[in-house]
Amino acid sequence: MPDKLFSHADRARMERLCNLTSIVLTDFCSAEAIRVLGDIDVLITGWGAPVVDEHVLDRAPSLRVILDVTDCAKSRVDRVCWERGLTVTTAADANARPVAEYTLASILLAGKNVPALRHRYATERRALDLAADHPDIGNAGRSVGIVGASRVGRRVLDLLRWHDLTVFVYDPSLDPAVATALGAHAVTLEDLLVRSSVVSVHAPEVAQTDHLLDRRRLGLLGNGSTLIHTARPALVDFAALTDELVSGRINAFLDVTEPDVPPAGSPLYELPNVVLTPHLSGPLGNELTRLGGSVVDELQRLAQGCPLRCAVSPADLDHIA
Repeated sequence: MPDKLFSHADRARMERLCNLTSIVLTDFCSAEAIRVLGDIDVLITGWGAPVVDEHVLDRAPSLRVILDVTDCAKSRVDRVCWERGLTVTTAADANARPVAEYTLASILLAGKNVPALRHRYATERRALDLAADHPDIGNAGRSVGIVGASRVGRRVLDLLRWHDLTVFVYDPSLDPAVATALGAHAVTLEDLLVRSSVVSVHAPEVAQTDHLLDRRRLGLLGNGSTLIHTARPALVDFAALTDELVSGRINAFLDVTEPDVPPAGSPLYELPNVVLTPHLSGPLGNELTRLGGSVVDELQRLAQGCPLRCAVSPADLDHIA
């Protein structure tokens, strides 16, 4: 994974900025890990990395900064790190970009009713009278609802500025004036679901958002509307959503599901009103180098004595995915 995350240029930057120890540790208990931890000031963590807890910190007396290469460090960094004065950063901004791009594409395709029309065209294999059958198709003035002004949510809002859309946002922690500055109207969740023809979910997974879109709230979506889900699966009641989709009342672009891979017999694979993708909205392939580049940018700021741009505070842990 490090080879995919760090380009040759970024690896060269790291070597110029610090005394780089290029060792991948899968645990912090081996003799090699204990030797490395005893000398480091900065630790880069990522997917599959062991948790940095008080026992690790006891073995790393010089450790001052943890640079996490993913969008969320809280599953790998114990709160004791902040209690002992360490700085923790994430690559959440870099991670948000491809998710926002996927979301924008999905919103615009939903406005053109692509899922249903792709299926109908492939089935009927003849010219379709779109003007007669779909008089309201298109994205001119369409209403879009964004659930959660997270990093991804805000990136989506920024991308939507360039399109002729009416945008609503729901986030209980968002000041209405900030929503206006983001180009959106702050509304309640219920109001957003009723008024939006396309709804995209970007809230974090915390106790308050478990099944945020439950059966009652999904029922508020208008007939023919589209739900886009690229956030944590638990935000949506998938049993209720599946019932809605099987009925054909609404459409969906689903990049996450519960369970992560639907069973082979799930109707989600074949429904004409569903675009089901295998969790590909996040950074993949050549996009991974953006994450590595974000970490090296932070390392460069650290070396130059500049404030770190993507630092995470303990208070943030209750509001990030």
